[in-house]
Amino acid sequence: MSKGLTWRFGLILLFIFLSCLYMTPTFVSPLPSWWKGLLPKDRINLGLDLQGGTHLVMEVEIQKAVEGALDLIAGDLEDSLAAKTIRFKKIGRIASDRIQLTFYDRGTADTVQKIVKEKYPTLEIVPPYDEGGFVSMQLRVGAKEAQERKDRAVAQALETIRNRIDQFGVSEPVIAREGLTNIVVQLPGIKDPKRAIELIGRTARLEFKLVDETVNPATATPGTIPEDSELLMEKKTDPTTGAVTEIPLVVKKKAMITGDLLTDAQVRIDSQFNQPYVAIEFNSTGARLFDQVTAANVGKRFAIVLDNNIYSAPVIRERISGGSAQISGSFSEKEAADLAIVLRAGSLPAPVKIIQNETVGPSLGQDSITKGLMAGLVGVALVVVFMSIYYRLAGLVANFGMVLNVLYLMGALAALGATLTLPGIAAIVLLIGMSVDSNVLIFERIREEMRLGKPPKAALDAGYDKAFLTIMDSHVTTLITAAVLFQFGTGPVKGFAVSLSLGIIINLFTALVGTKSIFDFALSRLRIKRLSI
Repeated sequence: MSKGLTWRFGLILLFIFLSCLYMTPTFVSPLPSWWKGLLPKDRINLGLDLQGGTHLVMEVEIQKAVEGALDLIAGDLEDSLAAKTIRFKKIGRIASDRIQLTFYDRGTADTVQKIVKEKYPTLEIVPPYDEGGFVSMQLRVGAKEAQERKDRAVAQALETIRNRIDQFGVSEPVIAREGLTNIVVQLPGIKDPKRAIELIGRTARLEFKLVDETVNPATATPGTIPEDSELLMEKKTDPTTGAVTEIPLVVKKKAMITGDLLTDAQVRIDSQFNQPYVAIEFNSTGARLFDQVTAANVGKRFAIVLDNNIYSAPVIRERISGGSAQISGSFSEKEAADLAIVLRAGSLPAPVKIIQNETVGPSLGQDSITKGLMAGLVGVALVVVFMSIYYRLAGLVANFGMVLNVLYLMGALAALGATLTLPGIAAIVLLIGMSVDSNVLIFERIREEMRLGKPPKAALDAGYDKAFLTIMDSHVTTLITAAVLFQFGTGPVKGFAVSLSLGIIINLFTALVGTKSIFDFALSRLRIKRLSI
C-alpha cells in the first residue's frame, strides 16, 4: 500500500475509533469501573422536544429596573449629603422616572445641584423651585438613559437566570432573549418544574434593615408608621405541623447592607438544633459596613429581608467582624439550598413574571424519538437500495461513505456534549441526502470520462477533480446558511444548525477522501481493470 493510501486509511480508522470512544457513554450505562481518567464521560444530551421538560417564557418588568436604580440613587444621595453635613428635608422617588429633593433654603439647593451634576451627569435636572415654603429640585431619567437601563436589565436578568439554572443542575438548558422584554427558558428532563420555576423567578433582593423599636407592630397602621419605616411580615413554619404563621414587624425602609456585597452563600447545619441555615460571606466593602453597623447598633434587632419577606430578626449581641453572617429560619434543607443558590447567583435587576408555562411529557419525547429514528432508517434504507441498484459496486462504496458520515457526526456530537433535538435528527437525515448527492456528482463525472474511453484510474481521478469545485461550492454555501441559523436562531433552530454544520464538514472528508481511498485501493492493490459503476 502506498504512503498516500496508508495515511488516508489511518485517518479514517482513527476517526472511527474516536467516534466509537466518544459515543460509548451515550450507549453504555452505567460505564464500567475501569472507565476513568481521561476517557470521555460526556454523552449526547436530548433536547426538550425529545426527553420532555419545561418551556417558560418570562417577561422582565423593565420599568421596575429604572425605579430600582432611582431608589438606589436616592439612598446614595442621602448618604452623601449627610456625610457632607448638608441639611435636607426629604429625598425620595416621586414617580417611575424621577426623584425629588426638598431643602430648607435655595442656597443649599444650588450647592446640591452642582454635586448632582458631577456625580450623576446622565440625569436631567429640573432647576430648584419654591414649593410650600421649601425649595424642591427634581432629577429625571432621560428617554435614552431609561432605555439603556431597561436593555441592561434584560441582559442582566438573562445572565442571572443562567447562573441560577447552572447551579440548580439542569443539563443543557436553553436560555435566550426573545424580543425586547422576554426571556425563553427550556429545561429538558427536569424532575421538579415547580421548584425550578420558583427558583428562577425569585427576585432575591437581600437587605439588612434595622427594626424600628419605637412602633408596636401589633397595633401599627399606615397612619402610625413613620415615613422612613415600613411594615413587613416575618414568616415562621412549625417544624412538626408545617403550619405557617406571619408575625408583623416594623423596619426602617433604608437598607444598611444589601446582597450586592455578598461573595458566597452556603448551606450549613446548626449543630445545636440540627437545623439548616445559610452562611454568607461579604466582600471587603460589605465586611467593613457590617462591622460598622453591628458595632453601632449592639442590643438592637437586625432584620434580614429577602424580597420584602423577613427571614429572621435577631438581636445584635456584639460587634461582628470578619465579614461572615448567617441567615436562619424555619428552613427545610431544600429551601436553604435554593436560598443559597439565588444569593450566590445574584438578585434579578427587576421582577420577572411567567407569561407562558408549558410542560412537555416524556411520552411525547419518546414518540418524537421513535418517529425520528424511523424516518431516518427508512431514508437510509431507500438510499442504500437505490445506490446499490443504480451504481452497482460503486454504489456500495457510496453507502459505506454514508455510514461513515453518520458515525462521525454522532461521535462529534458526543465529543462536544451537544444537545440532540428533533430538528437535529432532521439535519442528520438531510446529511444522508447530501452524502449521496456528492457521490452522485462524482459518479456521473466518472461515467462521462469512461465514455470518452479513459482507463479506470484516469477516469476516477478526473471524475473527482472535476466534481471537487461543485461539491465545495454547494457545501460552503450551506455552511454559511447554517452559521446564520446558529447566530440568529434560538433553541431547536440552533440544534439544527449545529448538526448541519458538523455534517457538512464531515461529508466533505468522507466524499473526497473516504470513498476515493477505497477506489484507489481497489484499483492499485486488487488490480481491478473495470469500474462497476
